[in-house]
Amino acid sequence: MSSGTIAAVATAVAAGEGSVAIVRISGSEAERIGQSLFKAPGDQCWESHRVLYGHVCDPQSGERIDEALLLLMRAPRSFTRETVVELHCHGGLISVQRVLELVLSAGARRALPGEFSQRAFLNGRLDLTRAEAISELVTARSRRAAQLAMAGLDGGLERRTGALRERLLDQLAELEARVDFEDDLPPLDGSAVAAELEQVQQELRQLVSDGQRGQLLRDGLKVAILGRPNVGKSSLLNLLSRSDRAIVTDLPGTTRDLVESELVLNGVPLTLLDTAGIRDTDDRVEQLGIERSRAAMQSADVVLLLFDLLEGWTPADQALLDSIPAELPRLVVANKADQVAAPGETPAQLCISALTGAGHDQLVEQLLICCGHSGEQGLQVALNRRQQDLAAQAAASLQGSLDAAVQQLPWDFWTIDLRAAVRALGEITGAEVSEAVLDRIFSRFCIGK
Repeated sequence: MSSGTIAAVATAVAAGEGSVAIVRISGSEAERIGQSLFKAPGDQCWESHRVLYGHVCDPQSGERIDEALLLLMRAPRSFTRETVVELHCHGGLISVQRVLELVLSAGARRALPGEFSQRAFLNGRLDLTRAEAISELVTARSRRAAQLAMAGLDGGLERRTGALRERLLDQLAELEARVDFEDDLPPLDGSAVAAELEQVQQELRQLVSDGQRGQLLRDGLKVAILGRPNVGKSSLLNLLSRSDRAIVTDLPGTTRDLVESELVLNGVPLTLLDTAGIRDTDDRVEQLGIERSRAAMQSADVVLLLFDLLEGWTPADQALLDSIPAELPRLVVANKADQVAAPGETPAQLCISALTGAGHDQLVEQLLICCGHSGEQGLQVALNRRQQDLAAQAAASLQGSLDAAVQQLPWDFWTIDLRAAVRALGEITGAEVSEAVLDRIFSRFCIGK
């Protein structure tokens, strides 16, 4: 990214939404730009980390653009470790955009997505895991996802991965010393080195596994509710979402398009898709809905197949079950348990009543287990996808060193893959990372952050 002084609106902006909007400026010209646009009445002291009251004015016409507060944070005591000025304006669309235009006209340039955070990283204010945690905190869709992001922001990920990297560096130093000065040093216990590398490898694999579980909390899951017409799919959607998002009637074929409902169950964000009942029909509009239902099933992370206990398990239900791709997790649920005292032989994994809510808690529990989520309250830190890939690379590289140990190859053969593992872990925290990788990471951030 380019140098210079940057500026952006650091808060969400929408007409009629939000009482305050912040224009953030960072760089060597930030204070000058602030002084040229902000007029503080009286003898308010212009000093670092002090809030000033006044107006943002057009320096050309003298027009008052907005009543505002100004916060000056001189380097290095700021988020970016550069001088930062924040103008706290009224929310909305017009005034904050006019303020930003004045800032840009005064010599700043528009910040790129994530550029403030990237400067914080490049200036040593944050390591890469903390910077990524900021973005994850902003985009968190559940309380647990926010908690994991805060764990990363507090340095939990950096400490875990950094400690593993240090352990590998210790072993690498011992090995490389023997390559160059083996005759001058005491013998190295290869089995002890291999045991340490294997232990680090196991911890890396556990981090990857925890990261995959934590990804559910970040990304959420898409659940397609599948079934024949009038088995209670829309009622189930309304029960889970605690709302009347879907139309519920006694007429088959009521849902002719997808109905989506986003909710959080036990900390996991879910998108529920209420699909059109699948059956043979000559109604072209209903056929289109059924086609979309099948497409939704293909794109879902898990399928919840609902059937009617009053009618029992039918050949049509079996055909639907057989149509679900083998690799796709599924949960077979019997509905209308309030009307059937003793259900017969069915493939149901549990029975519920979408009308009365009976079996709701068990359904939520089984649905999350089916999604691969079995309660993540003990999960303290979780790698994101980029970090998971690097941790997996490090674990794979360590396997190369362990293979060299088994084959009793010379020490320099051990170091080749060990160096690769160290580099991969360095990329997680940013200790070893290219500018192109940084640009790709921070380009995913929101503008102003």
